[in-house]
Amino acid sequence: MSNSEQQAPKKDAPSRRTFMKAVAAVGAGSMLPTADLAAQAPAASSTRVIDCHQHYGSPGYAKALAAKVGRPMAGFGMVTEDDVRPWRDYSSAKALEFLDHNGLAAAVLTATNPGTWFGDPEETRLLCRDLNDYGARLCSDAPKRFAFLASLPLPNADDCLKEIEYALDTLHADGISILSSYEEHYWLGDPIFRPVFDELNRRKALVCVHPAKPFQTLNHIGITEFLTDTMRTLYSLLTTGAATRYGNIRFLFSHAGGTMPSYIERFKIAEPGSTDEALAREAEPNSHLYHLRRFYYDVAQSCNSVQVQAIKAIAGTSQLVFGSDWPMIQTTDKANAGSRQLKGLEKCHLNTTELAAIRGGNAGRLFPRIAA
Repeated sequence: MSNSEQQAPKKDAPSRRTFMKAVAAVGAGSMLPTADLAAQAPAASSTRVIDCHQHYGSPGYAKALAAKVGRPMAGFGMVTEDDVRPWRDYSSAKALEFLDHNGLAAAVLTATNPGTWFGDPEETRLLCRDLNDYGARLCSDAPKRFAFLASLPLPNADDCLKEIEYALDTLHADGISILSSYEEHYWLGDPIFRPVFDELNRRKALVCVHPAKPFQTLNHIGITEFLTDTMRTLYSLLTTGAATRYGNIRFLFSHAGGTMPSYIERFKIAEPGSTDEALAREAEPNSHLYHLRRFYYDVAQSCNSVQVQAIKAIAGTSQLVFGSDWPMIQTTDKANAGSRQLKGLEKCHLNTTELAAIRGGNAGRLFPRIAA
């Protein structure tokens, strides 16, 4: 699914015209995460485990979503009660309780689906600012327990520039969070994202990519489409040359790369039937395999030997970090979601050094502020 293969937007869709026109050149700034935040005792645990995939929502965001339930939204689809429920009573106290109960030292917080784009750029700007201010307050209240990745008000690139500068230079966000696709037709390798990513590349920013919710439920297979969107955006970044253009961005992809490992023969890293030989060699600079090996992947909802061993074969355990996906984890026992996934990780045929790296060591390179 290269850029040329992506479906062209319909000319009679006003929200898509707005999306294309909104992307303009963005300006400059610098990202220097703060290093002098007040110290705070870590969670009680024999090993400092970092949860690199946890979500949060502000009261203002919950209120805005609640007003949209059941209404078709341009740029998203249908907001449901399930989209609102996790944020109605979300609090830092509940997040800290989850960390302590599961033996997790710290968490990296991001907003998640349905995101902030519903067809109105001004609303999107305000929602992102509200989420980012709230995330910064959570970190300020518990600086050694939380990091947060700021949301961007796509599709308006000028608004994105301002929010990048505010979030990274004023709020000292630990990076940026973005969805894998927008408007059903635009994956991250598309040139419409170039102005924003060029600025993030200049800053050498950390960018977490979370899969976008499918526009359609596709009967009962919506969750499979959700994971496949990560594969699509990875393919888009590679085949358009965007991964090379944005070579300074530290990308972190969710759920062990989604369905990407099962499509590896189609990722053009070797002739068909020669993938194993390619994986055994050092990757050529800026090749598809080179970028797959420099990207990071969390193992949220993926702590099983099939997925972990597959992504290990492609990228190595040095690129894997732990994640719980709380409170969005697909389980009836959310209180124990973190510890259960850690136990699952121990069954993935990894040695002690590899386990320690995934549990927290690798996260230290991405989130040094909460790793010590």
